[in-house]
Amino acid sequence: MSEKLVGKPSPRRLEAILGGAFGAPSGEVLVGPGAGLDAAVIDIGRGRVMAIAEDPIFPAPKLPLEIMGWFTVHIGASDVAVTGIRPRYMTYTLLLPGTSPEEDARILVHSISETAKELGITIAGGHTGWYDAVNIPTVGGVTVWGMASKDDWVSPGGAKDGDVILMTKGPAIEACALLAVIYRDRLDDRLDADILDRLCSRVNQISVVDDALSAFAAGGVHAMHDATEGGVLGGLWEMHAASGLPLHADIDRIEIPDDIVQFAEALSFDPWKAISEGTLLAAVEPGGVERVREAWSEIGIESQVLGRFDASIPECSLQRGGKSTGLPEPDVDPFWDLFFEGLS
Repeated sequence: MSEKLVGKPSPRRLEAILGGAFGAPSGEVLVGPGAGLDAAVIDIGRGRVMAIAEDPIFPAPKLPLEIMGWFTVHIGASDVAVTGIRPRYMTYTLLLPGTSPEEDARILVHSISETAKELGITIAGGHTGWYDAVNIPTVGGVTVWGMASKDDWVSPGGAKDGDVILMTKGPAIEACALLAVIYRDRLDDRLDADILDRLCSRVNQISVVDDALSAFAAGGVHAMHDATEGGVLGGLWEMHAASGLPLHADIDRIEIPDDIVQFAEALSFDPWKAISEGTLLAAVEPGGVERVREAWSEIGIESQVLGRFDASIPECSLQRGGKSTGLPEPDVDPFWDLFFEGLS
């Protein structure tokens, strides 16, 4: 029996699958496909660059379709925003089951439009259709892009020796928010109602658009990355891989929000390895740390110092549970087993 595959492949497996299958070569691609690279960056001439990102979106059960529309825009826009470039345009493909009523399509389309308008994003095209091969409403792909001066952007691989690693919000934001919605009825005898309410409300945090753009505007940021599949630890590994620099992270010093701690214990998963769309990791020069954190604080985004890039150490290290260990390459995210188990 072949191995069941779920979620994003590990960086090593992804490299083996892709094998350089990137079509015709082009010197205009400044940032192409690779582990930890949220968006491509292309030189479009006349001193300008374009950042462009692509993502699929599918709904979590019990989440309103309006929230799926909100996700569609923010998840795509977040991958562009981590370059410091403001998202400006998008296209998307909406795929619906043959039994899905037109009203569902209308709700999704208008939710996507309103969210895009709030972020200043223009919907430039796309595709909508009903297909029997589709089981649930799905955005087969959302493409978001924006343009900037060739000197006014950063790459997730741009970290420099001595940069401080900052983290917004905390670990497992997306995993806890979505799983809390799915498992709420099964956990109301183990977790207080206010904890479950707080977890479910975190769906509104599943975005790093504000985190990234405000940090970049504050100055001193060399690299940013959205901690999606593989969670914060996976995101750290990807920033290391993209930059080629070792790093040290001390998660013993981090205060994890109480609702996330309790929920992770209830479902027995590691919050540091679980998908955390909404958590921004930023490599910031030491002189810019307070400026960036103050910019976040002004718009209500909490942050903590997670570690530092350090070329003097031989390999990445992680302080956890009072011990220093290596930083493992990300593997299958624990979110997926819990997600599909929750659907059964």
